[in-house]
Amino acid sequence: MTIPIRERNSFIELNARERAQSVIDHGTFRELLGPFERMESPHLEAQGIVPQSDDGVIIGRGTIEGHSAVVVSIEGAFLGGGIGEVSGAKIAGALELAIQDNRNGIPTRAVLLLETGGVRLQEGNYGLLAIAEMHAAIVALRRYQPVVCVIAGMIGCFGGMSITAGLCSTIIMTRQGRLQLNGPEVIEQEAGILEWDSRDRPLIWQTVGGEQRYETGMADFLMEDDVEDIFLSIRSVYRSGIHDNLRSAQVESFLARLALIDTEQTMQPESLRMLWAKSALHTDDSDIETLKALWQQPNPETTISRGRTWFQALVGNREPLQNGVPTVLCADSIIGDEPVRYIAVVPNRNNRFHRARSGEVGLDEGWTIAQYIREAMEEDKDGQRRAIVAIVDVPSQAYGYREEMLGIFLACAAAVDAYASARLAGHSVIAFMVGNAISGAFLAHGLQANRLVALNDPGVSVQVMSKKSAARVTRRSIEELEATAQKIPATAYDIESFATLGALHSLTGGINADQPTQSDIEKVKQHLLMDAISASRSSSPDLSSRLLSEEAKMNRAASITVRLKLAEQWI
Repeated sequence: MTIPIRERNSFIELNARERAQSVIDHGTFRELLGPFERMESPHLEAQGIVPQSDDGVIIGRGTIEGHSAVVVSIEGAFLGGGIGEVSGAKIAGALELAIQDNRNGIPTRAVLLLETGGVRLQEGNYGLLAIAEMHAAIVALRRYQPVVCVIAGMIGCFGGMSITAGLCSTIIMTRQGRLQLNGPEVIEQEAGILEWDSRDRPLIWQTVGGEQRYETGMADFLMEDDVEDIFLSIRSVYRSGIHDNLRSAQVESFLARLALIDTEQTMQPESLRMLWAKSALHTDDSDIETLKALWQQPNPETTISRGRTWFQALVGNREPLQNGVPTVLCADSIIGDEPVRYIAVVPNRNNRFHRARSGEVGLDEGWTIAQYIREAMEEDKDGQRRAIVAIVDVPSQAYGYREEMLGIFLACAAAVDAYASARLAGHSVIAFMVGNAISGAFLAHGLQANRLVALNDPGVSVQVMSKKSAARVTRRSIEELEATAQKIPATAYDIESFATLGALHSLTGGINADQPTQSDIEKVKQHLLMDAISASRSSSPDLSSRLLSEEAKMNRAASITVRLKLAEQWI
């Protein structure tokens, strides 16, 4: 029954703190690291930005139906709900403490209220690392309790945080909410106004709004903008118990859906509702065979890239597997006595999705990465877990109208889910960075690794967005961005600046990145990769090692401090 507008208690009109209070059992809300703690971002004032004393994230403790709970609420009014070092550490740290509770026999629930544009560009790689840590925590926490997210409006949920939503057990949306990886303005910047006119507001909501996401199976609940409705919908999720078949793990079902898409035709949102509403989430072998046929027609063009070069160098004469999209190379090999599965994303100018022809992670790519990883997990479940090496050379995720409509956020979430699940299952996951490692593509293909290793080469770069797009979104010139990078290494693009953040296990020079010699290849195999595999096998399967290095203690000190203070206030 629809509630008359005049009688509704709008959830959207509440600020982040009020939203958090509204979903917790009455009288049990307690805020952790609140504004009087003054845990502000240490990186904003130097850029002329006034920080906020809670850094735009509310962490609330209390109960939901009498059970221990934590609620994360993002304030979209502060820097568009962007995730920086402090705000990201608050979210990841709270989820990590919820995992610890559950391991200790205290069933703690987690609810995310997401109003966010993704990574805060003014803090660049701080936000990227924090979001990867959130992803790792959600995948681990879902084994104990459903993780629920609510996307209501006015900002929506974008960037790497859309992948966060895709990993949640349940997505609750209102019609006013939006869920997409790349914002319309960024797509317009990267692909042109003919790809997506960011001024066409009705089209945006028809394509990525709450109703469309619900009708096409990418959200679980479509609620009215009413506090009581959202309060009750969250509780209904927990009454249902743990989900066994999470959306981001339903690889073959979503590949079967993609088989129904004619990429030669422009699809409208209404058409997708009709097409996908008729295809329940199930595996149809004939659809999968149809998709494989589409992938092979026309034949892929073997464009040279660093990803392809290093894949061929490390695999040698082993034949790649042939049951995925040609832009994802996968093969098994051996280093000494260690079985290894290599995965790389490569360009193909004949890719059926034209926005993913230059090595981007697109729809087919995200789901195929997940397929190859899950195949290895299934094959190894009763024996030795092979190492999985992600060869990272990805310029970005695909920027396109079609990609957003068909849920590229979920395709990337599927890859994240698979890598994180493999890591937790005992596979050593290594990211070998040989080229670009940009944005959602790096989150999907690399950042869930036990260990990150990289070549020290000018062609290896890490960041959230291209410089042109970052300049447009932050309304600064490229020269201003480069000047900021001199003061804040997390906003730089070069691999040496990224190394100062402490997340790299090793940074190796003296290797020809474009034309590796046999000596270079053996050095990478026997030293770089074997050392990373050995280190991962002898340590925790989570991502905590990234905060243990001396570089992290110096340059991610706020990330560490936030976690310590949260733990002190948790009980």
